[in-house]
Amino acid sequence: MNEQERIQDLLSYEILDTSPERELDELVEIASAICDTPIALITLLDQERQWCKAKIGMDVTYHHRKDSFCQYALSKPDEVLVADDPLHDARFKDIPIVVGEPHIRFYAGAPIQTSRGSVLGTLCVLDSRPHKISETEKKALILLAKKVIDFLDIRKELIEQRRNSKLSTTQLINLTDQVPGVVYQFRMNTQKAMSFDFLSKGISAFYPDLNPESIKENVQLIFDFIHPEDLPNVIQEIHESFQKVSPLNMEYRVLMRDNTVRWFTCKSVPEKLEDGSVIWYGIFQDVTNRKEYEETLEQISFDISHIIRRPISSLLGLVALSDNKNLSAEQLKEHARYIKIVADELDEFTRKLHDVYDRRKTRK
Repeated sequence: MNEQERIQDLLSYEILDTSPERELDELVEIASAICDTPIALITLLDQERQWCKAKIGMDVTYHHRKDSFCQYALSKPDEVLVADDPLHDARFKDIPIVVGEPHIRFYAGAPIQTSRGSVLGTLCVLDSRPHKISETEKKALILLAKKVIDFLDIRKELIEQRRNSKLSTTQLINLTDQVPGVVYQFRMNTQKAMSFDFLSKGISAFYPDLNPESIKENVQLIFDFIHPEDLPNVIQEIHESFQKVSPLNMEYRVLMRDNTVRWFTCKSVPEKLEDGSVIWYGIFQDVTNRKEYEETLEQISFDISHIIRRPISSLLGLVALSDNKNLSAEQLKEHARYIKIVADELDEFTRKLHDVYDRRKTRK
């Protein structure tokens, strides 16, 4: 693997310049104990530096890459790099930590190799005194280096899962924000305390002064808008749904800021949690136009059954009179005139009825 691919592999782990992690700190402690060295490090090499992800016995966070032992481990992924006498080794004799503090006189590093074959850095042990490493200790370092990459692989997968989860959540929220109405997640605990876990942005279309965050902080803001005559029934319906874990399906009036009254419908499905709380997943919508449409249909039905009855009765009476064979031609003409008057009245009424219906249908 070339250097560019190796760097890309390293960056894919999103590990550089991150905070210490307990699992890796414990691995360097184990390496130090096994090899009996005062210093142990997990180092990662980017283009310009050697950065320490975990360390014991040394406070330095990074070295310039050219001043590192680990740079020489990149080309030999299957070997433990050992420097028994770095002060007299041409590769290491001019490294600052060899010629100066802490005067390193021993180094052994096991490559941290990815599944793609690139070496990210090393798990290494160092000492300020001459030191020898056994084959068993080398094997232990190799095994510990494999534990390091196992941890990094799991960490990388978790980061990707969180990123995908966050993306999915963002996409879902964007979809719910387009729903005509308000999608919500509502909760009540065993002490009857209520709260909203989620509200889509549709709430601002109904209440321009409110936003999802303010309502989540103070659920009472929603209930303050419910018509006083309907509020007791709304609360009762919620409590009954809590007790029976049954779906909510209710309609109620809302007082708007401009003192107008709107009709809302609320539908949701409950889920009971282990702690006894209940969460409802649902939607509420403005159904004022539908209510007005239904009221119009009721009025039309009333008009048909009452108002139209009178002209129809008049027509039936006039038709019955016209059946009298003793009527003169003049009387028949008079009856026909009356029939036309009633027919015109009935026609005007049905036209008006159609216009009202058509307007309501368009608004719906």
